Amino acid sequence: MHQNPTFRPLRRLLLAGLATLACGIAQAQGNAPVRILVGFPPGGGTDAIARALADKLKDQLGAPVVVENRAGAGGQIAGQALKAAAPDGHTFFLSHDHSISILPLVTKNPGFDPAVDFVPVAGFASFANALAVSGGTPAKSVAEYVRFVQGNGGKDTIGVPAPASIPEFLVGMIGAKYRLDLQAAPYRGSAPMMADMLGNQIKAGVASIPDFIENHKAGKLRIVAVIGDKRQAILPEVPTFTELGITGLEELPYYGLFAPAGTPQPVLDRFNQALARVVAMPEVREQLTAMGLTVSYQPQAAFAARVKGYTQSWDRIIKSSGFTPK
Repeated sequence: MHQNPTFRPLRRLLLAGLATLACGIAQAQGNAPVRILVGFPPGGGTDAIARALADKLKDQLGAPVVVENRAGAGGQIAGQALKAAAPDGHTFFLSHDHSISILPLVTKNPGFDPAVDFVPVAGFASFANALAVSGGTPAKSVAEYVRFVQGNGGKDTIGVPAPASIPEFLVGMIGAKYRLDLQAAPYRGSAPMMADMLGNQIKAGVASIPDFIENHKAGKLRIVAVIGDKRQAILPEVPTFTELGITGLEELPYYGLFAPAGTPQPVLDRFNQALARVVAMPEVREQLTAMGLTVSYQPQAAFAARVKGYTQSWDRIIKSSGFTPK
């Protein structure tokens, strides 16, 4: 077919532009280190998950992958760091629901708007929050913990990994259900909270199963209840809060990765594909499952929809609780 010669310069210009973009993407990722930001200190569940994935991602991406802990304010500092990062494929944020869905609902000015400043890359797991009691209590169930607190004046302090978090709301729900004066003690992540639990400085804590599971298996603390609409496969003997009469906690939180807004789609696609291959590895699935996660890979569009729906659900719950953003 004869081609109009006036289109040839445009075609050459378009092809040149595409070549430049492809070259830029290759240079952006290339062998330069890829950072995975984590909003909590080393030693916690989120940090362990990030390091497990980073170890395999480096081979898939052909570049070093480093975990960078930006701890503080329930992931707020890490979120601000992601917003400030160049959208070049060098920086990603591994986060659960708190930093992305909850912080913007409970904080007047978190320093970022996930819907504007971030782009979801992919989800890879869900998990359950749990109530655990320390070895300093005789309790082996929620009922026994309630009796323990009642025998100590009906008051107790329960640790949570971050202020104004789902674990903190859960402390209030437990207190209301059993008519106890329970106060949440916010920490800067689960690792320091765990240290106080293991040292019997606090008698109970609410955090994720990945935060608790190793010490639960070792008998150093005891998980006595979990959120969700069914019991967790890793803890079949532990009842859900729904079974105990505390409803509204059936939807499980998520884990996923996010990039700065404006990151080129081909870069996101490449990272997404690398993550999919890593999550499909039997040894990775086994490792994450042993941490207490339910591994469930979600590509970009499906994960973005899940984040949006989850955020809307908790927006309704938080508003109905009467909580005032601070």
